[in-house]
Amino acid sequence: MDVITELTHVVPYAVGLSLPVALVGAGLLYVLRQRSLATALTVLVLVPLLATLAGVLGVTGFMFGPQLTTVMVICTAVAVVTVPVAVLLGRSIARRSVWEREARARERAAEASRRELVAWISHDLRTPLAGIRAMAEALADGVVDEPSEVCDYAAHIRAETERLSGMVEDLFELSRITAGAVQLDFSAVPLRDVVSEAVAVENPLAQRRGIQLRTETSDWPVVTGSDPELARVVRNLLSNAIRHTPPEGSVVLAAGHDGAQAWLRVDDACGGIAPDELDRVFDVAFRGNKSRPQHDEAREPAGAGLGLAIARGLVQAHHGTITARNHGPGCRFEIRLPLSAAQRG
Repeated sequence: MDVITELTHVVPYAVGLSLPVALVGAGLLYVLRQRSLATALTVLVLVPLLATLAGVLGVTGFMFGPQLTTVMVICTAVAVVTVPVAVLLGRSIARRSVWEREARARERAAEASRRELVAWISHDLRTPLAGIRAMAEALADGVVDEPSEVCDYAAHIRAETERLSGMVEDLFELSRITAGAVQLDFSAVPLRDVVSEAVAVENPLAQRRGIQLRTETSDWPVVTGSDPELARVVRNLLSNAIRHTPPEGSVVLAAGHDGAQAWLRVDDACGGIAPDELDRVFDVAFRGNKSRPQHDEAREPAGAGLGLAIARGLVQAHHGTITARNHGPGCRFEIRLPLSAAQRG
């Protein structure tokens, strides 16, 4: 009975003073709901301690005796220990939450890219296959029997077959990059040789379109990389620049180095890329909109939108970076790669 009497006397004071502290803490959490998780956990730790202290103060009648002093020392010691732990734990949970959100965002973006890629590839494969089938049926049925026409049909079938082969090769290369299966044989690679090879391959296309392809560098750097993969990167950039440059335009290559990095720039005359698309030009299957038109599409069908994605993957495999921005009458694609040890020295 004494215990019950004591509780009846104590509980109203304890609840009466601790409950307002708890309500204030709940309101404070609501106000700080947009703040960091560490702040929320700190409030969650301090509110029970302050509510306990308020209840003890009410029970003791605000008389500072040995019992109240002991409780205050204990609450202070607990706060000294738990508040830093709450801050550290909150930051850790916040980092993990941010990482999980970013991972989910990357997964959704990757899934969207895969769906877009499948849609583009399905369309792009269907078109040349339909042409090959129609021309093959015409040859098989004897609809075309003149030698000149037969040769013309055969040439078209060969061109479409090469286009399909290039698309399959791009898909295979992209799958290797995505899976992290690209094996590079690093050595000292002169950018002059890489650029010369790429220009020799892409120059016929530029000439057919009336586009001037030139270089503006006399001191070519030597980088650490793999020759075949770097050549493919430059070819992809040149092909992309030529496709988007109007007739009588020009595509300019320049190279140099600063610090421990070499840079290679490809400038075209495409008219620029919409600012909201600059961050997406390296996405798989991204082709942009009409703000950056592809010229002369009738003679040179557009690719599958994999060239820049492959270029980015290969550059990253070389521990380098690739960027795109509007520059002058068009766009500038810039690659940065590590210089060779000999040139750094």
